[in-house]
Amino acid sequence: MTDTAVLRQRSPEQPPRPAPPHRGGLAGGLLRTARPRQWIKNVLVVTAPAAAGQLFSRHALSQLALVFALFTASAAAVYLVNDARDAEADRAHPVKRHRPVAAGQVPVPAAYAVGGTLGVLAPALAAWLCPPPVAALLTAYLAMQLAYCVSLKHVLVVDLAVVTTGFLMRAMIGGLALGIPLSRWFLITTGFGALFMVSAKRYSEAVQMAGKAGATRALLTEYTTGYLRFVWQLAAGVAVLAYCMWAMEEGGVPHTSVLPWRQLSMVAFVLAVLRYAVFADRGTAGEPEDVVLRDRALALIGVVWVTMYGLAVADW
Repeated sequence: MTDTAVLRQRSPEQPPRPAPPHRGGLAGGLLRTARPRQWIKNVLVVTAPAAAGQLFSRHALSQLALVFALFTASAAAVYLVNDARDAEADRAHPVKRHRPVAAGQVPVPAAYAVGGTLGVLAPALAAWLCPPPVAALLTAYLAMQLAYCVSLKHVLVVDLAVVTTGFLMRAMIGGLALGIPLSRWFLITTGFGALFMVSAKRYSEAVQMAGKAGATRALLTEYTTGYLRFVWQLAAGVAVLAYCMWAMEEGGVPHTSVLPWRQLSMVAFVLAVLRYAVFADRGTAGEPEDVVLRDRALALIGVVWVTMYGLAVADW
């Protein structure tokens, strides 16, 4: 289906629905602004230790729990500052106008204050409780994301790179916390896999918001759907190739398991990318966690992939 055909099939624009009532007062609004549903992304901190088979020691679990909490606090700080800055623009968006800051549930100064506090405490605690590389990476994440809120999200291509790098940093920080060397193929797979999902989401936003004046982020009007389609297709191809190279990598991989689970996991990974690409092609690939959790087939493929890779790590 061509991009033009996708746009023609869009239903007529519906009038905006009234904003829902405020829930939970200021505290509830601050929690909603911190995006609890997005915290699932921070589970990426366990990927490097899990891939290295160093996940279940007491030291590893305590360090990863701490890193998860610090990264969640840092991400919450960014969301709070972002929503405070974008409150006026969000009020013109059919969905974002329901955000607590845009809807008036959370005053802008309160969002800035809580976000600033979290943004200072998280790297300070990391410097005190974690290895220096973890504190440095967390500080770099905060600096990059705040720069994104202020200006980088208005720069073509750079906005995609910044969001993608945020995912990559999540995947790296667990390995840094435990001193695990990071495979180059692991980093390439994670980076381009993240770019695939980020650009697929942007493509879906561009398709769904076409023709709605004032209802989308300004930068999306600078991208064409053809360009965004090219980006997610390119990223998907590189991610698949890098994963295959990672799965076939010989160094340090035991050879006594019943089946070559690590190599067999390539099948599940490719199927997952192809299934996700269905939603990207339709223009319905929104938040990655929503796509995965709402599609049973994709969730099942994900479980099969995790099982296969887990068996490979366990040398079963």
